[in-house]
Amino acid sequence: MPITEILEKNTQLYGNDIALIEINPERKDTRRVTWKEYSLIEPSHAPHYRREITWNVFNEKANRFANLLLERGIKKGDKVAILMMNCLEWLPIYFGILKTGALAVPLNFRYTAEEIEYCLNLSETDVLVFGPEFIGRIEEIAKTICEKRMLIYCGSGEVPSFAEDYIELTADCSSSSPDIKLTDDDFGAIYFSSGTTGFPKAILHRHKSLMHACVCEQAHHHQTRDDIFLCIPPLYHTGAKMHWFGSFLVGAKSVILRGIEPRYILDAVSKEQCSIVWLLVPWAQDILYALDSGEEKIADYDLSKWRMMHIGAQPVPQSLVKRWKEYFPHHDYDTNYGLSESIGPGCVHLGIENIHKVGAIGIAGYGWENKIVDEKGVTVKQGEVGELCVKGDGVMDCYFNDPKATSDVLKDGWLFTGDMAQQDEDGFIFLVDRKKDVIITGGENIYPVQIENFLAAHHDVKDVAVIGLPDARLGEISAAIIEIKKGHKCTEESISSFCQSLPRYKRPHKIIFADVPRNATGKIEKPKLRRMYGADEIVAAQNLS
Repeated sequence: MPITEILEKNTQLYGNDIALIEINPERKDTRRVTWKEYSLIEPSHAPHYRREITWNVFNEKANRFANLLLERGIKKGDKVAILMMNCLEWLPIYFGILKTGALAVPLNFRYTAEEIEYCLNLSETDVLVFGPEFIGRIEEIAKTICEKRMLIYCGSGEVPSFAEDYIELTADCSSSSPDIKLTDDDFGAIYFSSGTTGFPKAILHRHKSLMHACVCEQAHHHQTRDDIFLCIPPLYHTGAKMHWFGSFLVGAKSVILRGIEPRYILDAVSKEQCSIVWLLVPWAQDILYALDSGEEKIADYDLSKWRMMHIGAQPVPQSLVKRWKEYFPHHDYDTNYGLSESIGPGCVHLGIENIHKVGAIGIAGYGWENKIVDEKGVTVKQGEVGELCVKGDGVMDCYFNDPKATSDVLKDGWLFTGDMAQQDEDGFIFLVDRKKDVIITGGENIYPVQIENFLAAHHDVKDVAVIGLPDARLGEISAAIIEIKKGHKCTEESISSFCQSLPRYKRPHKIIFADVPRNATGKIEKPKLRRMYGADEIVAAQNLS
């Protein structure tokens, strides 16, 4: 069934119950206001900005926005983009779009003005809804993008001259659900790839994919109405929203947290009694460091309801999970693998019952098939490295307006992920690395993830990225960019000594102490690192050749 029917069901069954809470620890606001004034009532004694809505209000807001779009001529198959930071309005706007039969097009909040315009044109977007943080970027391109589409500003303060006001526009719109018939085969959303190799691709999904994400997530983590999910990652990304979908499916309360500092996360879990938290590796590492250093103490928080921590978006070092279980021995743990092309996490997952296999990304998720193939598409033998392929109802329809890119990755219903993996004797899949990130040095294949996981166990290392740099003799050499924990000291000699147990060809040839850049979804920005550290090496290699 279309995912919009879940919102209708939750409204009918749990209408007066809280659906969503927004917490922004860095914004102090003591006004008492109503939804008509943009917010719900907020107690003057609140330590930080906090708003909440019921399922009734959630659905009402979605309906008002849907009816506005319909009044403005938006119809089934049109596209409406969302460029907003996480907030209480985000999801009602998303579902309002879906209720019209239009496609929701979430945009990365880190996009430059040029990238925003590119994505709007590629997706053939008809409407853009944007928040106050993006006024400057939209102003740069307003003259060209206004010619083809409607711009709606959603936020407090003065409305830009080139946009219309979300609050005023929706105030008098009907709160009744529009009579638009939807099916599983109708298109529902366009998500964009990370764009790590250039401008992002537009990933087209049907309602069937969105619904599959709901069912898959709930099957993996067994959400009930009693659970409270803490959502921290950006909602534009499939990883955040599709994990929330498991709670959405059962009508459970969720908390949207603006802020990633350990004290914010622990405080939200404590005060809102959250039971499920999805973290990115850096955030989990920061929490562990805060506990190790004494900056934060578990005894200062009520974490009794917190039952599960899971991580996705990147390989997870075994050492991190081991340390986590020392502080939180009662926590269930899971890791999730997925791509926006497979509607986010879940096509492979470890499973909370398989903690003994930490280090693996897991087995085929609920409703998914997996295989590992060689360059000819033939399934490799168990234990051999090949490209991971996935198949299921969550696979994208295509890359919108890009048939060549689509044919490169979709073959007979299988999505070729570009990730290199291998399967152990028990059938568990271990991610080796991105196909394009494999380093070939002196004829030997080096998989950076393996070295990153090894170095992550060093007690001084906060984060690490391994990349290949050009070398005149070996073709490529491996370089480890190492971010040291705050207050710690480390030397090249210490790292080199630590690496002695690695085979010689796997030991980093170059060690660089610097920050490790990650994008909003926690993935290491390796193209950025290669640009930062590769230019001089390329010149040197060319001079020597």
